[in-house]
Amino acid sequence: MSAPSAALQRLRLRTELRKARTRAGLTQRQVAAKMEWSSSKLIRIEAGEVGISVNDLRPLLAAYGITESRRVEPLLDLARNSRKMPFSEYRDLFGKEFLQYLAFESSASIIRQFNSLQLPGLLQTEEYGRAIMRSYSTSVAEETLDRYIEARLLRQELLMSDEGSQLFFILDESVVRRQVGGRGVMRAQLERLAELAVRPRISVLILPFSAGAHAGMQGPFTHFEFEADEMPDSMYVENPRGDSYTSSDPEETGRYLERFWDLEDLCIKEGVPDLLRRMAGRLEEGSDDLTALLGHADGAQNQ
Repeated sequence: MSAPSAALQRLRLRTELRKARTRAGLTQRQVAAKMEWSSSKLIRIEAGEVGISVNDLRPLLAAYGITESRRVEPLLDLARNSRKMPFSEYRDLFGKEFLQYLAFESSASIIRQFNSLQLPGLLQTEEYGRAIMRSYSTSVAEETLDRYIEARLLRQELLMSDEGSQLFFILDESVVRRQVGGRGVMRAQLERLAELAVRPRISVLILPFSAGAHAGMQGPFTHFEFEADEMPDSMYVENPRGDSYTSSDPEETGRYLERFWDLEDLCIKEGVPDLLRRMAGRLEEGSDDLTALLGHADGAQNQ
């Protein structure tokens, strides 16, 4: 079973288990006591943070009054196929919220992402990613940094096929103008972004400064949509402090989807790959820099 399927099946299983417990009229504490588990074990299972073995699932389903083979067997299959979650080998690097994000990312049929400060990890070159991480902490060990980059490059396999998820990225103009890592790194990043923007499953839009104030100024977010009817849309929000939040509440995810569509209406949509290439060229010439403009102004004043 591929990693995306494993992630999706764990998401399906946790949804079904929550529904089953609710229909049975039981609280998490009551179920944990009945199963002789710690409350945290059931909480982690229902959150999708850990899998559940077939041996544990059978008595849990019985506690919920689910004993018919036609109902039990599909859930046991979900448990069998969801044991290996994507990126589980990086649990020491990532918190549970971001691991949940990675499960969404590897399983969604449509990903919509708005970024106002930096490029999404899926679009970053290795050099850009290293520069970003070094700016967050100069004390991170080189081996740890290498593993962060390794995980990021593994995620980018999602981009390589012409089949699979539809990916929509809205980037604030500041994202493509900020010289992360210096001119050379940023030039290569813009050229890479231009290459990705012409792929059939990838849409890259630029939200220009001229759009003025907009709802996206509240912060970046990602909205996930799944093919499976039983899987609700989900969203992920991260604030500048690094705190993150995920939700599958229909009202909340619907509000963020509408926000994404509103931002789309403000974006540059046509000719984005050519625009990015021209920006890369101007970086090479050294003509796309406010400090250069300031230097020119100083020279004019001295004449």
